[in-house]
Amino acid sequence: MQNVTFDNAGITMAGNLHLPDGFSEDRSYPAVVSVHPGGGVKEQTAGLYAAKLAREGFVTLAFDASHQGESGGTPRHLEDPASRVEDVRAAVDYLSTLGYVDTDRIGVLGICAGAGYAVNATMTDRRIKAVGTISPIDIGAAYRLGWDGTEPVATQLATLDAVAAQRAAEARGADAAIVPYVPETVDETTVPDMAEAHDYYRTPRAQHPNADNRMLFTSIANVYAFDAFHQVETLLTQPLLMVAGSKAGSLWQAEQLLPRVNAPKELALVEGAGHVSLYDVPEYVDQVTAHLSPFFTKYL
Repeated sequence: MQNVTFDNAGITMAGNLHLPDGFSEDRSYPAVVSVHPGGGVKEQTAGLYAAKLAREGFVTLAFDASHQGESGGTPRHLEDPASRVEDVRAAVDYLSTLGYVDTDRIGVLGICAGAGYAVNATMTDRRIKAVGTISPIDIGAAYRLGWDGTEPVATQLATLDAVAAQRAAEARGADAAIVPYVPETVDETTVPDMAEAHDYYRTPRAQHPNADNRMLFTSIANVYAFDAFHQVETLLTQPLLMVAGSKAGSLWQAEQLLPRVNAPKELALVEGAGHVSLYDVPEYVDQVTAHLSPFFTKYL
């Protein structure tokens, strides 16, 4: 694995480039960009799967989103879907400069919110030949509708009112408001996916100093306006693989997306797994990789 940097419209992006065993610059390799979840960094699940796919013969690139982790960009802690989609395109740009990458065999892998960003980028970037996803969600839908898809419109509008008030306050000099991506504390009322997300991000299980669970509250306006799968019926012609846990509270998102896609598609369920289980639980990771490897081998 090599630490690399690449440019994204003036922002310096930080990435980890994973190379296959027996790598030679004289050979030509398929490549995969690995896109981390909201609030994650390249050293967590995106890097884990990048390393797994590298062992399967792919050059893989996991990177930190702009405004987050080790990547540049201000303000910090911004979750801006348009920027995150552009991050994916910039990562493809970088891979295209590497002489040992076959530019006709580049794919993208996205996890959680990274899956929505990956699909969205693939729809409008014809250099991407296949898109794989793990625990896929559209972050816009997750924030508007709630994790289970039942948030009423009145609550959505109240949230936007609060965001507007905060933005006005910050324009007058108030400190930026920060909210967590995942709960800082859990109790018996916490939904199972979020309880496990807390265990993943906020305990030694996968905690990382560059993933500090901080998001600008005003980011929510950008997130609410985003629809990762808008025009997927016509613009996504590349093959799509979705791998999801059978017990994931987010499964409804993959199930609703599946019939909308007219390209080659598959929804593979990992029995007994939740949303975050697929991030790092060894038995589930092996099952996910068993789907990803043949998918990318076939289409790249």
